[in-house]
Amino acid sequence: MNHTIKNPDSIGLNRISYFTDKVTDKIPPPERFTFPFYYSPHPLTKIAAAELQHYLETQTGFDHNFGLTDENEEQPIGKMFGVLVVADEKGKIGYLSAFSGKLAGTNDHPKFVPPVFDMLVENSFFLNEQEIISAINAELEKIECDENHHLRKQELAELEALAVQEISDFKLQLKINKENRKAQRADNRTDHPDHSMIEADLAKQSHYDRHRLRVLKEEWKVRLEELRSGIEPTEERYEALKNERKERSGTLQAQLFEQYAFLNKAGKSKSLHDIFAPTAFGKPPSGAGECATPKLLQYAFASGYQPLAMAEFWWGASPASEIRKHKQFYPACAGKCKPILAHMLEGMPVDENPFLLPAKDSAKLEVIYEDDYLLVVNKPAGLRSVPGVDIMDSVYSRLKYSLVNIEPLLVHRLDMGTSGLLVVAKTPEIHKHIQKQFLNRTVSKRYTALLSRAIEETEGEISLPLCADPYNRPRQLVSFETGKKSITRWKVINKTGTKTKVHFWPLTGRTHQLRMHAAHELGLNAPIVGDDLYGTAAERLYLHAALLSFVHPKTRERVSFEVGEGF
Repeated sequence: MNHTIKNPDSIGLNRISYFTDKVTDKIPPPERFTFPFYYSPHPLTKIAAAELQHYLETQTGFDHNFGLTDENEEQPIGKMFGVLVVADEKGKIGYLSAFSGKLAGTNDHPKFVPPVFDMLVENSFFLNEQEIISAINAELEKIECDENHHLRKQELAELEALAVQEISDFKLQLKINKENRKAQRADNRTDHPDHSMIEADLAKQSHYDRHRLRVLKEEWKVRLEELRSGIEPTEERYEALKNERKERSGTLQAQLFEQYAFLNKAGKSKSLHDIFAPTAFGKPPSGAGECATPKLLQYAFASGYQPLAMAEFWWGASPASEIRKHKQFYPACAGKCKPILAHMLEGMPVDENPFLLPAKDSAKLEVIYEDDYLLVVNKPAGLRSVPGVDIMDSVYSRLKYSLVNIEPLLVHRLDMGTSGLLVVAKTPEIHKHIQKQFLNRTVSKRYTALLSRAIEETEGEISLPLCADPYNRPRQLVSFETGKKSITRWKVINKTGTKTKVHFWPLTGRTHQLRMHAAHELGLNAPIVGDDLYGTAAERLYLHAALLSFVHPKTRERVSFEVGEGF
């Protein structure tokens, strides 16, 4: 059902779609803007997203392969879309739509807000410079594919190696000759009648050897220079083209950084270069400024609209490395968008960052075992293992307060949302001993998780290499090129029509390993219930470290601890 009225000017520059009075009378807008990096979509953004999804299913204005059917032979390109609920100058509420990057090969479509800067406009400096760079790339490729040039380079390399070897062998022979002359001089007594003649002959041999070495080197020099003369002009041209490409690309990138200028509520404009200069990157990462939410806010501020709420959802096939589910809502990306949105949302009332909120008072830390050397605690979901930048409340800080004259040393950690067993050492020696067991993988660990769908298999093993997403920490990626080995054994222990409870045995200890192996389509393709990074947020993350077994550093006996998950 359509809950909005299209603005009659939406075909032109004004791209807002207004909600009907019936909707806005029933659903009031939020008092504060959405915290972009962790949120539950506001009801108005859900309505807007549903209408945008219906449009994507029925539109005929563009052709883009989202990979939603098996008929697509090309590589599918799923995409993030965003909606922004706004109030216009008269207070009437509607929404704007945007997509990340390009759609169907272009930056601008009538249904969606335009890019902050359209580099694909005809005769733009970007396209003109790209044409020059493309010509450079074509010439470089021509050189790289020149078989005769490669053969000459190979011949030169072989001859250079042969020259080095031949000269080296000759020098070795000369050294032997020198040693022989030295022995002959030692035997040549001064009182020998032919002493002078022998010395002269030995000196002549020495001069002759040096002459032969000079001749050999000169012969190789002439031969190699002749071959190089046919190669070096092409090599010099190749290096010159590479340097020109690098300089042009750097200049073009700097120009683009200045063209991407972002507004905020106060009308203050800031370029990408200035926004990212103080960050750890030092410069904008690739694709910065092309995400949906910055586009939406830019258009809203430029049009005099008041932003009220945002939401982003994925549309299409999941990428191979990331976990993206069709139609599911996701936060804005941290690496590319966080610095930009920090500027754009400056001065606006925004929802609190839930990551900075302390754990609930009811989240008690239970000590299930303690002796003179260590403790084992049952960490509640929502409590940090160690203090954060803005929040001190954690397993460490609570134990620091309760233990007298003892520095608690956490041997390992659990994600804030994960509950369960943690072992804490009381001395550096105990810490080192147990930590070594973790490093040597002699510690037994078992987790319990509730998966978001019923799976058909009953048990198995998942091996998907993982690495950090550099632009969206703490999210992880599956990468068969750069990822670290990650293996999880699993077994179903209970199943309903919509959920599955499983045991996980992590055979390696990578960041978010169980969460990724559960959610990824090459794993179980079933995110853990409450997984706000790789699935859908709930009242908690249903992942619990249920069993922990290791060798006690003092008794040398194996100890085991087990705590039920409570879900």
